[in-house]
Amino acid sequence: MSSELRLRVSEAADLTPAVRRFVLRDPDGGALPAYEPGAHVVVTVPAGHKRGYSLVEPGGARPREYVVCVRRDDAGRGGSASMHRDVTMGTELVVSAPANGFPLEPSPRYLFIAGGIGITPIRAMVRRLRAGGRTGVRLLYLTRSAAETPFLDEFGGPEDTVHHSDGHGPLDLWPHLAVPDDDVRVYCCGPAPLMRAVRTLTAHWRASRIHMEEFRAAGTGMSLPFTAVWAPDGRRVPVPAHLSLLAALRRAGVRVDSSCEAGVCGTCRLRVLDGEVDHRDAVSTEKERLGSMVACVSRAGSPEIVVGPYENEEPV
Repeated sequence: MSSELRLRVSEAADLTPAVRRFVLRDPDGGALPAYEPGAHVVVTVPAGHKRGYSLVEPGGARPREYVVCVRRDDAGRGGSASMHRDVTMGTELVVSAPANGFPLEPSPRYLFIAGGIGITPIRAMVRRLRAGGRTGVRLLYLTRSAAETPFLDEFGGPEDTVHHSDGHGPLDLWPHLAVPDDDVRVYCCGPAPLMRAVRTLTAHWRASRIHMEEFRAAGTGMSLPFTAVWAPDGRRVPVPAHLSLLAALRRAGVRVDSSCEAGVCGTCRLRVLDGEVDHRDAVSTEKERLGSMVACVSRAGSPEIVVGPYENEEPV
């Protein structure tokens, strides 16, 4: 996994009733590892969960701080609640070095589509491009209401459309996506219904022009059943289409540690000894993908796969 840093919260403030902004800095004032727009970090929250959060500033070679925004989800598994409840100015948190599975690629023009808290990586991209004087950078920012819109005052320019669904209903995206354009890259981040809509409406676009990042890293490809062989003892574990590899192994009595169970922390990484992998996580480096997989979201790309403990984990 990526190296870990211990950073101190130097600012914590509410942007909306449900979204809080956290500024993380080195306690000794040093520069932090570099990152580019679209990157995220994995934060170990006080409750012990690991959660991935997009970096909302444009970044660069020697950033002095990492800034994340966390939307409180009272129906979630406790990570966001712990960030809101337990983290204040002065709190020290273990944070991964940045990783980027949603990089900003060169293009003559851009169309950014953000839904709710999905604005976080999009904001970093838009700010980087516009700070460099780029034109042709359009933004569609979809939220429930003005009161629930982080950074609302930043996006009032002629190329920005901020749409609140309360009283207006959903925005019709078709006029913006009806005509494919190879000079435009479409970047979208937001909740699953928005992602599905954009995928459907861009089916006639060249696939290389469409870039998506969901809150969960799990891919949307078809899930097929496969068999996992647990290398330490040879036990064969069926993994049905509706069950993750992580869940199937646990049902079979194999202990595998996990935290986020959304493909963004890498805690449940396993060594792959044989077979093909359909990688669906957002944390693995190219090197890690050559010989391992994240069991909570990734699946076999072959009928059978042989896996075992990763690195220093002890066989079960």
